[in-house]
Amino acid sequence: MSETLFDDAGAEAAKGQEPLAVRMRPRSLDEVVGQRHLLGEGSPLRRLVEDDAPMSVFLWGPPGTGKTTLASVVSRVTQRRFVELSAVNAGVRDVRAVVDEAKRRMGMHGTRTLLFVDEVHRFNKTQQDALLPAVENRWVSFIGATTENPFFSVVSPLLSRSLLLSLESLDDSDVRALVDRALTDERGLDGRYTLTEEGGDHLIRLAGGDGRRSLTYLEAAALVSGPVGAEPVEITADHVERAVDRHAVRYDRSGDQHYDVISAFIKSMRGSDPDAALHYLARMVEAGEDPRFIARRLVVHASEDVGMADPTALQTAVAAAQAVELIGMPEARINLAQAVIHISLAPKSNAVITAIDEAMADVRAGRAGPVPPHLRDGHYKGAADLGHGKGYRYAHDYPGGVAPQQHAPEGLTEREYYRPTQHGTERRFTEVLQRIRNVLKGG
Repeated sequence: MSETLFDDAGAEAAKGQEPLAVRMRPRSLDEVVGQRHLLGEGSPLRRLVEDDAPMSVFLWGPPGTGKTTLASVVSRVTQRRFVELSAVNAGVRDVRAVVDEAKRRMGMHGTRTLLFVDEVHRFNKTQQDALLPAVENRWVSFIGATTENPFFSVVSPLLSRSLLLSLESLDDSDVRALVDRALTDERGLDGRYTLTEEGGDHLIRLAGGDGRRSLTYLEAAALVSGPVGAEPVEITADHVERAVDRHAVRYDRSGDQHYDVISAFIKSMRGSDPDAALHYLARMVEAGEDPRFIARRLVVHASEDVGMADPTALQTAVAAAQAVELIGMPEARINLAQAVIHISLAPKSNAVITAIDEAMADVRAGRAGPVPPHLRDGHYKGAADLGHGKGYRYAHDYPGGVAPQQHAPEGLTEREYYRPTQHGTERRFTEVLQRIRNVLKGG
């Protein structure tokens, strides 16, 4: 358990003894980088801080997005005593001790306490229930930080008494702003170092939207760049590589490399080469490509290149996309790799995309006749007088669940968009589909 009282003097630990990421923690809401949706004028969090109101808040977001930072800034701005617990090693006794001390200080000195619980999702039900009286009676202002969905990891009574705020990964401009500030700020590197453009690009890619990681890597790169002299020391991409032990992947997410690598990735899966596809997946992951972009391509190509030849490929791709949202990186790389291997090894068919594209081409060309009367909606008053639904044959009343009946508009009855291949599961659809078409046409 750690405890800090932010008084007017703003007492801090001796400069230079703490990690760079700790030294560079913002001192006000205006210094917080990113999370504009939470910190704008009139936003709930800013109102809570500016009105100095009692609060109970859950901060939900990926690592390094500023959950601990926001909690400490709120405590500093509101002049509350800041007590931090980690749910990894704290128990019910620790929670009750903090609450009892908060009640004592409030009664004797009027000192209010902000209790910050990191990784609150690790608390079990009993531990979370121990927080309820303090939140209910506002003996403490409570902020819980979690990387997991609170709706699954936090008990309902506690969640219903709290404001839930979602934090987002920092974008490249946010991370660059953090790094630039750390290079020049007296609390940070104080102008003793500069960062080359290539070194900055590599550092930002490695950070992957994690502000704390970017400052940790910057500090490590500064240590290996050489002793400080009269002139600022230049930190290069090579220094970043040596400090982090990660090669700088030449990959511009908005340039040719992005399009070339994703093209090779897709064509490798289409070409049934899982090894090459995994290589390109690894290049994208290492370069900090948005995993949601990769997941979207997998979902698309599970239908475009595999389709009905193996319908389970789409299920795997969708599950991988959900895993990216649920657990995030780096663990979700495993789920992405599984989907890549599945799609690569699956039998291939482009019959699905060919079918929908041909159907859309007909519609765009004006081949869209009226819906046959027997298929029109016959449920509203007067529909029967118009002949809607008359003569409709209910498929379940016929052998095999298929009734001889026209479904397509006039002029399109002979169009056959879906043409199964002989690959994988789709092979069996060829004969099945032909039998169905024969029945539909009364054959």
